[in-house]
Amino acid sequence: MSNLASTVKRLRKEHKITQEELSMKSGLGLNFIRNLEQGKASLRLDKVNQLLEYFNYEMTASPKENK
Repeated sequence: MSNLASTVKRLRKEHKITQEELSMKSGLGLNFIRNLEQGKASLRLDKVNQLLEYFNYEMTASPKENK
């Protein structure tokens, strides 16, 4: 699971809301929420930021870690 997927899932559970409730509160489709939490590789960044805004988070760029 990606960092984004696990972070969104953790935040949703901390706020004690279901995927359906998050969908309604964020204005995004339920399938988008499910795909994000499952780590789908291609998602629209504007929608990701719209979802993160609900939790008062934002997406930022950072350097890749060396492996």
